[in-house]
Amino acid sequence: MKKTFGFAGYSGSGKTTLIEKLIPLFVARGLRVSLIKQTHHDFDIDQPGKDSYRHRKAGCSEVLVGSNRRWALMHELAGEDEPGLAQHVARLSPCDLVLVEGYKREAIPKLEVHRAASSQPLLYPGDPHIVAVASDESLLDCPLTQFDLNQAEVIAGFILHSMGFV
Repeated sequence: MKKTFGFAGYSGSGKTTLIEKLIPLFVARGLRVSLIKQTHHDFDIDQPGKDSYRHRKAGCSEVLVGSNRRWALMHELAGEDEPGLAQHVARLSPCDLVLVEGYKREAIPKLEVHRAASSQPLLYPGDPHIVAVASDESLLDCPLTQFDLNQAEVIAGFILHSMGFV
């Protein structure tokens, strides 16, 4: 599987914001970065009334929409099981690093993103694949490497080192 690094944490912990800050740091180092985001919500990137939406609703199992700027492939599961992370990673074009938001039960190295205000327990004791924690508070009782959630450059360096890029 491609070099894959995940981000775990409760909703509202700041995973998306942190990833958004890390991506330009990785790209500036010349890495081609892709991202897989798992959602447990019913979502649709297509818009009702658009041709692609109408074709999908008419029964197409896949609809690919393309332009001179981007393309998107929509696949209807139609009762099939949700694909696993490895299946999604295999679909990606060649890249240097795959970032994963979600899939917290997958056996990939992960950074736990934790906020004190969430009043949620840390995930790391129950997930041996969490290799470090980024938080807005000091976690003195946490044996893992800890980062200030607002120090994206330091976190990026850790990820690059742990993934073998430096």
